[in-house]
Amino acid sequence: MDWFKTWFNTPYYHLLYGNRDNKEAAFFIDNLLNYLNLPKASRCWDLNCGKGRHAVYLNKKGFEVIGTDLSEESICFAQKQETESLHFYKHDMRNLLYANYFDVVFNLFTSFGYFKSNHDDELVFHSIYAALKPKGIFVIDFFNTACILANLKASEEKQIGEVAFHIKKRVENNIIVKEITAEDKTGKHFFKEEVKTFTLTDFTTLAQKAGLKVKYCFGNYSLQPFDENSSERLIIIFEK
Repeated sequence: MDWFKTWFNTPYYHLLYGNRDNKEAAFFIDNLLNYLNLPKASRCWDLNCGKGRHAVYLNKKGFEVIGTDLSEESICFAQKQETESLHFYKHDMRNLLYANYFDVVFNLFTSFGYFKSNHDDELVFHSIYAALKPKGIFVIDFFNTACILANLKASEEKQIGEVAFHIKKRVENNIIVKEITAEDKTGKHFFKEEVKTFTLTDFTTLAQKAGLKVKYCFGNYSLQPFDENSSERLIIIFEK
């Protein structure tokens, strides 16, 4: 079974990444909205939304938002926050949700690069293209691979509450492999993450195949210009 079908549904995943806060999400979304200048009636798709922190904030800003994720546990949590203009569904990002429906699609916090097949990556971009209205916008927020590789730690230990995390990282066939052991009173539990080392060139190629154009690139949540050698993030704005 693909690692992401199990890992994201475990309490250990949410514990390990529990430091993701709403203030950071709000800061990033505010900066994006100032840049994009979207009309208030815009329809937004938060693709791979997790528990919905970005989608909820977008909805509070006055937009109609749909959040989707493959993790049933995350979607069940997110659905408790639904409003008349905010809905969450379990959905595979490789499949089209609605055609010519969204003004903007967001894929945030490195929620891409999980599939082994390059064809699956292309399917995602094609589904996004088909879901966007003409001149619609796609925003992807990925890590800056060059900086990640330059600072990759082979091993790491974390104690969070009663759980000890033992983490090993390596690069294998252009994939960053993270092996995670979570140890608590119930025993040892083993998980894995595998994320492709996508670069701006890789994303540009995917976009061109799908019919999307690169408009601009940012390097952090303050939306400063992207620099491959120093930027924390790779945030790309595409247009249909």
